[in-house]
Amino acid sequence: MNRTVGIEHNPHDKEQGFFEHLEELRNRLFKALLSVLAGCVVTGYCINDIMNSILLRPALQAKLELQNLRPFGQQFLYVKVIIISGVIVAFPFIMYQLWKFIEPGLYDHEKRWAGRITGLTSLCFVLGVVFAYTIMIPGMLQFTVNFGSPNIKNVIDIGEYFSFIVMTILGSGLIFELPMITFVLASVGLVTAPLMRKFRRHAIIAILIIAAILTPSPDPVNQLIFACPLYVLYEISILVARITRRSASRLAATQTGESVSTAL
Repeated sequence: MNRTVGIEHNPHDKEQGFFEHLEELRNRLFKALLSVLAGCVVTGYCINDIMNSILLRPALQAKLELQNLRPFGQQFLYVKVIIISGVIVAFPFIMYQLWKFIEPGLYDHEKRWAGRITGLTSLCFVLGVVFAYTIMIPGMLQFTVNFGSPNIKNVIDIGEYFSFIVMTILGSGLIFELPMITFVLASVGLVTAPLMRKFRRHAIIAILIIAAILTPSPDPVNQLIFACPLYVLYEISILVARITRRSASRLAATQTGESVSTAL
């Protein structure tokens, strides 16, 4: 027979626990900030390699000319690159601090799921970033260089180029989070696998429209290159929704059995 030990709650204890949580949050945020500062120091030391080998590489490969149109434009650009790169370098440690903050309030099965979600979320975002940097951005820049009249020279402001790179990478990273978004929605019962299968045709049409918008070229082959990963993500999301529903049902049955055993 299982026993449940009763715990008397004191309002003073609740208040003390609240301030302890605030202190823990402050410590975690402080450590995350230190990791960002350390990342900025590392990226600041390697800023020339980051600029020439990573940020400017797609433009150089597309033979696109860049120029600075603002006073101190390059200086501010270097600062932005250092900060953003520092956050990217420190991102795993930031996620670790977030995980350590919420871990004490989770059950054992929730800890296992939360750890997996944290890792898979980071993996999906990284895959989206890689897809954007290796496929989307080179294709878009190549289309920009080859499109239009030969009498018009394409010279792009470096600030606009940087914004284009960042927004494209972030957008692709968020799109690749579709399976994890589906997991969250399926966990609360807003999305189910049968519902997603029912609207598969509508999803395919939406994917083709998104691919047509994101693809810089009207070539159907390039559009399929963009559309295929999106469709694969949708099918993976259906699988995620089905597994999530089964796990939730199994967990509910286990908790019901434990409740009956405790009552007896």
